[in-house]
Amino acid sequence: MSGRRVEAVLPFGTGRLRPRVPNGEEFVVSPRSRALLFRLLLAILALVVALVWFWLSTRNSGATPPASAPPPVAAADAQHQLDELTIAPRTSMDGYSREKFPHWDNQGNNCNTREVVLKRDGKDVKTGTGCNPTSGSWTSSYDGETWTKPADVDIDHMVPLGQAWASGARSWTTEKREQFANDLTRPQLFAVTDKVNREKSDKAPDEWKPPLVSFWCTYATDWIVVKHYYGLTVTTAEKTALTDMLHRC
Repeated sequence: MSGRRVEAVLPFGTGRLRPRVPNGEEFVVSPRSRALLFRLLLAILALVVALVWFWLSTRNSGATPPASAPPPVAAADAQHQLDELTIAPRTSMDGYSREKFPHWDNQGNNCNTREVVLKRDGKDVKTGTGCNPTSGSWTSSYDGETWTKPADVDIDHMVPLGQAWASGARSWTTEKREQFANDLTRPQLFAVTDKVNREKSDKAPDEWKPPLVSFWCTYATDWIVVKHYYGLTVTTAEKTALTDMLHRC
């Protein structure tokens, strides 16, 4: 019968999306099949959107952020690492800017690096919208002071960005400088009293030491571990200061 319409249900799962029809007959897809196909396309679209969202929220997160700061290494191990560092004069700060060290990366779960450190180093920390801490308490290891407002603490880079620039980081790629500025694995990031952090600025241990003398040992071991991992140089005066601080361990 030439011109006869044949209505069929698409045989999903059989590997054939279009059944054969006799010559001259018109094949049409039934409303039920169109509905099934539409629902399938919506499911695929939802899956793609979910995967893209997951990738965007975790692309910079790497491993799960640690729940506590890295423990200090033994003084003997730190002294060994210090002896392996190259001694060289600091270069000038020409060309330096903090923007060359992209920092406060997304660490997943709507938290950036700064927020992760505030939550990690604080007690009874509560957050508002997203991951931003709104209350808690933070004890600064640099001076022993305790603060209850997030605005009263800074996130300090143990080896400051400018110090890194003058001891080797000027030749790094932007990606490596970003890793350095957001390193949660090495003892590089700490919540400390804001004014003390600003007094430290970009100074090395031969130029500045924490007011809390009992922290000098840990300060020295942490400084050495970071410089050793990233292959940064030290000056003669800096090495002498670090050696003296290790004697307090």
